[in-house]
Amino acid sequence: MLKIVLVNPEIAPNTGNIARLCVCNSIQLHLVHPLGYQINDRNLKRAGMDYWQHLDLVEHADLDAFLASLPPDARMRWFSTKSDTLHWDVDYQSDDWLVFGAESKGLPDRLRAVHPEGWVKIPMGGRFVRSLNLSSSVAIGAYEALRQIHHGAR
Repeated sequence: MLKIVLVNPEIAPNTGNIARLCVCNSIQLHLVHPLGYQINDRNLKRAGMDYWQHLDLVEHADLDAFLASLPPDARMRWFSTKSDTLHWDVDYQSDDWLVFGAESKGLPDRLRAVHPEGWVKIPMGGRFVRSLNLSSSVAIGAYEALRQIHHGAR
């Protein structure tokens, strides 16, 4: 099963939209605390609508707890604007982990030292944009992975 990981997400409606995407595609969602909102936030539930009861959700106390929980053979895809590899230039498999950072700061730099492989970025051609919205980025990454998984090679 494909897995989406949100490390320290800050905006409840983004997580709600991502949760809905996960339910619609049988993707497991991992939330790495601390979160920028309460998990019972009404905006989170509103964006996720009535899908919450069907969500395969795993919560982690912090980044170290998440990293410790990973199986040794985990295939990680770390999404970052600081990568040189485009997200569509990697081969996704059904058990991949797609990891996204907080809306305001992305993934912590210390992850590169521990996990130097698997870093990808979503290309952006606009010169005035730093990054895409988190829920948009997750959708782009997830649907490229699903396209490859269900329809073969790139």
